[in-house]
Amino acid sequence: MHKYLLAGCLSALALTPQAAAMTEQTALPPGEAKPAFMVPLAAKSLLTDVVEITGGQFAAVGDRGHILLSQDGTNWQQAQVPVQSLLTSVYFTDADYGWAVGHDATILHSQDGGKTWQIQQFLPETDKPLMDVYFFDRQRGMAVGAYGMFFTTNDGGNTWDKAFYLSLASVDDQEFLAELEETDPEGYLLERESVLPHFNRLIVAGQQILMVGEAGFVAVSEDAGESWRRLEEFYNGSLFDIHRTQAGTLLVAGLRGNLFRSTDNGENWQDIALPVTATLNSIFEDDAGKLYLAGNAGALLLSEDDGLNFVDQSQADGRAVLNGLVIAEQVLLVTEAGVKLTTINKSE
Repeated sequence: MHKYLLAGCLSALALTPQAAAMTEQTALPPGEAKPAFMVPLAAKSLLTDVVEITGGQFAAVGDRGHILLSQDGTNWQQAQVPVQSLLTSVYFTDADYGWAVGHDATILHSQDGGKTWQIQQFLPETDKPLMDVYFFDRQRGMAVGAYGMFFTTNDGGNTWDKAFYLSLASVDDQEFLAELEETDPEGYLLERESVLPHFNRLIVAGQQILMVGEAGFVAVSEDAGESWRRLEEFYNGSLFDIHRTQAGTLLVAGLRGNLFRSTDNGENWQDIALPVTATLNSIFEDDAGKLYLAGNAGALLLSEDDGLNFVDQSQADGRAVLNGLVIAEQVLLVTEAGVKLTTINKSE
């Protein structure tokens, strides 16, 4: 979802491992924001994420603070948005309540199904993007991003707390920080900001959360994010998406067409051969269990066997595909050139 940014911009960009997060409340909002321009061709500009709000209602986000709404996937209307930051992810808990995140550590909130948005956090001085957002309900949520940014809220986003989990650092960095905290507490606070990888995507199922990021980073929480365990590294490149299939299989996708599959909840991973080498940005699934991979250079692949094999359905226009979802017999894609509806050929 929206990992075109990381493939381009960001790639050029006393605690125990099990301890709960230390938190630091952030101001709301300290920056000076300018509203997004209302433009007639917003649906043809860079879009990074798309979701179905509720049956037949869709929202997409992207460049220059654009948020678009549609009732059919074909006709799109631009929403009123108070920032011009590139937005990277959007999530709705129900037909009314939604959140969007992006550059400048921006967090936006809507209570009317995405028609209007308010700023909950805007930190341009950080010069860091948030990459994903998730809410368990209307009150409890989290947002993650570059350079280990991790924010949580328990009041619907009225306040966001900055969290740090030592267990998300590498073993070497955990040991280094533990020693530094004892000898140089001030240095510890400075150094811990630099040891975490980019957090690119998270998925939630009940109390379990899985998160992927830079340099092969994969981590799991079994208690709704209160504590984390970093999984053993099996790949040293960036991972941009993670997906649990209807059958319970885990898939992670990343740089240079790398895809990995696990049937034991991430303890062991199988490298899946693909017919493309383009960076993979997103994984999505339809109601029938068909899996789709979306990536740069128009990459679009289809699997009908729970991710063991994929058929190349790449788009001839070569535009980077950031994310997508299935509407009836068509696939709705968000790309570097905006919204695209396409029909997928049946695999042999």
